[in-house]
Amino acid sequence: MRVNRILLSSSLVVVALVLQVSVLARLHLPGAVPDLLLLTVLGLAMVYGHVGGALIGFGAGLLADLAPPADHAAGRYALVLCVIGYLAGLIKPENGQLKSATGPMVVVVAAALGSTLLYAGVGALVGDTAARHVGLTGLLFTAALYDLLLAPFVVPGIMALARRAENDPLAETNSSGKKSDISSGWLSGGTGLRIGSQRGGLGGQRGGLGGRGGLGGLKVKAARARTARAGRIKGVKRL
Repeated sequence: MRVNRILLSSSLVVVALVLQVSVLARLHLPGAVPDLLLLTVLGLAMVYGHVGGALIGFGAGLLADLAPPADHAAGRYALVLCVIGYLAGLIKPENGQLKSATGPMVVVVAAALGSTLLYAGVGALVGDTAARHVGLTGLLFTAALYDLLLAPFVVPGIMALARRAENDPLAETNSSGKKSDISSGWLSGGTGLRIGSQRGGLGGQRGGLGGRGGLGGLKVKAARARTARAGRIKGVKRL
């Protein structure tokens, strides 16, 4: 992953985790909690692809496992988000832009259901039966509903930021500036040579014309001198 991807992904994940822990978790909504961290991973994975989505999902899940008030084994949510990020990255379009909102909404619902089921399944493997007491059906429904309502305000903005970081306008500006400098150097070099040769040719033509004007003046003066001499000779003969 490039540096701009790492910086942007880390910043977005940290902000999402802080908002989820300090704001969304304290709303005391019935059922599940809106998963802002999951939506952030989905938005980044649909731009960066399956490898980037898996790495970002693992890092985001690991931070969520270690952030208080975590009451589960470390690495549990990291595994969930790593799988979800990898699967979401598989639907990445070639240009990083989605043509309609239907696809992302389906991905959000599938990710909300899949992450809840996977989290409960991993918990069952390690002996955590909290999902059974809360009710898995209610968790699935509320998780999909909350994430679907929150997704239009989160996923498009994250994808836009990720595409902008992926395009790297500063690097493009530098590269275009270098290209323009190189092209202008080529053009100015070629034009300078041509203009110089043209100017030199014009100067030579003007010099030639000036030389012709000087020869013409000498010829006129010589003709006048000959006429004057001829008049003098005729006058002498008449005398």
